[in-house]
Amino acid sequence: MSGPVRHIVMWRLRGDTPQQRADARAKVKAAFEGLRGRIDGLTHVEVGADVSGVDYACDVVLVSEFADRAALEAYGSHPEHLRVRQELADLRIARFQVDYFADSDVPAFTGSNLHRRSEVVAGE
Repeated sequence: MSGPVRHIVMWRLRGDTPQQRADARAKVKAAFEGLRGRIDGLTHVEVGADVSGVDYACDVVLVSEFADRAALEAYGSHPEHLRVRQELADLRIARFQVDYFADSDVPAFTGSNLHRRSEVVAGE
């Protein structure tokens, strides 16, 4: 299958105080938004910070879209992406990811070694 691929990542971030967590969310948002226009095939970047305040919520979500699977795979080793990952490495305490073809319900990346993935089932 080809076509656009949506890459969604959610993080829980470090911080002992509400201000430290807010600062961490702002740093993640600025870092990923700074990738706009810098990586071929990255067609959309949106970063949102949780406003629910529930204890089981993630702090930040990245919704990005790539022209195709090859563009997403190239992103994984792109120097700008690696720089951002390194810059933010000490902030994250948990990470969740979903990659899927934006135009289809067909499961994406069967057998891909792009990232180690964990499945999260609603309600668990």
